[in-house]
Amino acid sequence: MKNELTMNNSTPATVMDTAMSSRETAQIQAQMVIAQKCPRNEIRAIDRIMSDCRRPGLAEKAIYCYARGGSDISGPSIHLAKAIAKRWGNMMSGIVELEQRRGESVCEAYAIDLETNYRESKIFTVPHIRYTKKGSIRLEDPRDIYELVANNGSRRERACILSVIPGDVVEDAVNECLKTMRANADISPENIKHMLDLFNEKFGITKTQIERRIQRRIDAITSAQMVNLRNIYNSLKDGMSKPEEWFEPEVSAEKDGDTKDAPKSGAAKAAAALDGIKKGGEADSLL
Repeated sequence: MKNELTMNNSTPATVMDTAMSSRETAQIQAQMVIAQKCPRNEIRAIDRIMSDCRRPGLAEKAIYCYARGGSDISGPSIHLAKAIAKRWGNMMSGIVELEQRRGESVCEAYAIDLETNYRESKIFTVPHIRYTKKGSIRLEDPRDIYELVANNGSRRERACILSVIPGDVVEDAVNECLKTMRANADISPENIKHMLDLFNEKFGITKTQIERRIQRRIDAITSAQMVNLRNIYNSLKDGMSKPEEWFEPEVSAEKDGDTKDAPKSGAAKAAAALDGIKKGGEADSLL
């Protein structure tokens, strides 16, 4: 299975023209002949997929979540999609840059079943701009552009792969990964700290925000909540969602200009009243 990003600086006649050279076309034709001579054994392929999904290392990266319409939606990540395609066999997938023009790349993500010759592809445009909290940054370094295109293309490649592979196979793989995560959810203090560090270093999410999300102290987190946080982290890392969709913004205790108008606690009110009495007594004594 081929799943690499191919950069192409040549400009074709139209965006819809084929992005593969005659050599690559001949290679695909040869692979199709081999695939038809050695067809996949679906039962064996499914067994191998399920076996992979029982590995904690894959299961932890296999599911993503995102919020839509007030509910959480989950699905297979690009990591799981590629793992399934690898075990399903006789498949090709990848991302091809069709052309670069005026500070943007026109790309195509694709997946092909070599046995049935079924192909799914998506053409998309990636502006050479990195969006940050401080504003947008136009990219000039070829390496930065390559990484940006690869990151945007991975989601389209995932969609293409999942369109080619039977849906029930994907669903069974997702359920097996969920079972593996629940059975191996590590809620030890060390792993909790590691998870907090990942959220904070990558996305600036604090311990307080996570505790508000799970509605309890972090040291009382359950296995199911740890699995859910892992899926949220995968979603953020893959660009499927944004931190503000999951976590309440961190609000400082005192804002500039709001300190005087902020409501006081009972103890603060009593202290203020006592202070007023003292000042009143001092004023009377000066008269």
